[in-house]
Amino acid sequence: MIVVNVKENESIEKALKRFKKKFDKTGVIRELRSRQHFEKPSVSRRTEVIKAAYKQRMQEQEGK
Repeated sequence: MIVVNVKENESIEKALKRFKKKFDKTGVIRELRSRQHFEKPSVSRRTEVIKAAYKQRMQEQEGK
């Protein structure tokens, strides 16, 4: 369970923003979406490899 303490003189918007940030870090929505449909292990491995290649390409471009 996520707990966000609202400090004195803090707006609700800021507290809500902190809650949303903590909620995103937990990865609940990402996991929920991934469980919507079954993905074969070979497909998931392939997507991981593609993502890793993309990240590596982006890091190489950043280093130039």
